[in-house]
Amino acid sequence: MKRSKIKNTLDTVPIWVTGSMLGVALLMIVALLGLILVQGLGAFWPQPLWKISLNNGQEYLALDHRGEVIPAQEDSAGEPLRRTLYRIGNKDLYGKDFVWIDHSEIKSLERPREAVAVERLEWGPLYGYVQAVIARGVQSSGRSDEVWNKLQEQLPLAAKRRKKIHELEKAEIGRISGKISQARLDIKKVELKMDPGSLRAREMIDAQQKRIKDLNEKYEEAAKTLAELRAEDREFEVLFRTVEGHEKSLPISSIVRLYEPNRLTWFGKAGVYLSRMAEFILGQPREANSEGGVAPAIFGTVMMTLIMTIAVVPLGVLAAFYLHEYAKQGPMVSGVRIAVNNLAGVPSIVFGVFGVGFFCYMVGGTIDQLFYPERLPSPTFGGGGILWASLTLALLTLPVVIVSTEEALAAVPNSVREASLACGATKFQTVWKVVMKAATPGILTGAILAMARGAGEVAPLMITGVVKLAPDLPVDAVWPYLHFDRKFMHLGFHIYDVGFQSPNIEASKAMVYMTSLLLLTIVVCLNISAMQIRARLRGELRDAAT
Repeated sequence: MKRSKIKNTLDTVPIWVTGSMLGVALLMIVALLGLILVQGLGAFWPQPLWKISLNNGQEYLALDHRGEVIPAQEDSAGEPLRRTLYRIGNKDLYGKDFVWIDHSEIKSLERPREAVAVERLEWGPLYGYVQAVIARGVQSSGRSDEVWNKLQEQLPLAAKRRKKIHELEKAEIGRISGKISQARLDIKKVELKMDPGSLRAREMIDAQQKRIKDLNEKYEEAAKTLAELRAEDREFEVLFRTVEGHEKSLPISSIVRLYEPNRLTWFGKAGVYLSRMAEFILGQPREANSEGGVAPAIFGTVMMTLIMTIAVVPLGVLAAFYLHEYAKQGPMVSGVRIAVNNLAGVPSIVFGVFGVGFFCYMVGGTIDQLFYPERLPSPTFGGGGILWASLTLALLTLPVVIVSTEEALAAVPNSVREASLACGATKFQTVWKVVMKAATPGILTGAILAMARGAGEVAPLMITGVVKLAPDLPVDAVWPYLHFDRKFMHLGFHIYDVGFQSPNIEASKAMVYMTSLLLLTIVVCLNISAMQIRARLRGELRDAAT
């Protein structure tokens, strides 16, 4: 009886051990997701502005960022001393964005209702008080409802001017500059491919030079219009006063967002929060990526993942079909399978080095010499770009697709193949119409795993095409519309850059958590889409079987 009880107890040990390990794993995942959710979703909620008066007479207007206990320091009662990291803003005035303040140095704390927080295009936030609004030489001074309302009226008008100036610089002048560069390249191309002294070559060169002359005239007109818009924009300014009495004048068009945090109601704070969230998802980055949006990084991540999937799935599936359905099983095939499995364990940076050497320098360099000689020595495809980065990741995720597809093929009963052949189908018809259909859910599982792996990889991208800030997207309205040679932004690299390369790490923390949350959301959405397709295919197979 006693021996039986001991045996039953020993039998339960593996259950407790394995269950505990699963619980630890789930706990770690939940803790990671919880940290990202709390820190990310709470990053954009407006916080109150504190007026801090110190014992030495120094004053700050600042946000409470975080606090901590001062190591190895106690007060007279034996209680540990504490300090708080405040974000004081006004970096162009103070030369720093954050300051540690010991609680023992604080004389008083207030929340002035008239204090304003200004998010601007450059130099980070500004904290102070509205002193005056200047519109076309007319100055309205003081903090009255009339001045505040006047400033609120000017903000949307200034935003329109800023947008107009940006579109003129980016679209009109940028487009003209691009056409001038292309015309110069066309002249160089004619000189390389034809005898420059021939009549036909001279006619083509003269036509391009006339085109350049016309474009230069358009460029000068656009530049003149831009100068007029900027001059008009400088007529609208707002004057702020800091808590220490410094005055700071800003063009109203440089203000992204302005609000009084100590007067905001819950709905007002929710409005600021949603406005920041919309800017984060749809806007352009600013302040060295530590503020603004990540729209180019979202676009680059999704596009790179789709190109990678389009490249890796057909290649991996066909390779797996050959290994499982056509190749004669033996030492050679076993060796290939071992090599494929080992390929999955190669560090990702090694794939990046291979991508640079093979795709960028060898393949891209050859393409440049054959099709873009007029652009040399500046590379077109001979440098990093979204196509080479996607193909490098396709190579990295290839073992995942091959192994999962082989597993799916092995799960298809041989009786199914034999029945198809017995009905008169050829080997190709059996593989293509019977085995492929039955294995499709498993193949999609491999595609899902490859997408998840590829979307989160960063190391190979750092040397094959990703950049900190990409001025142009790989897709635009300029022929040929898809620019596979362009460099791109990626959410994973954005996290690395903002979190570890930014000169203002504390200010960038919010972007790190929000970008991490966004990257996880995109990966989950891509996986859910693939899983829905797989579930629908499984349903169709079950219906066909019944």
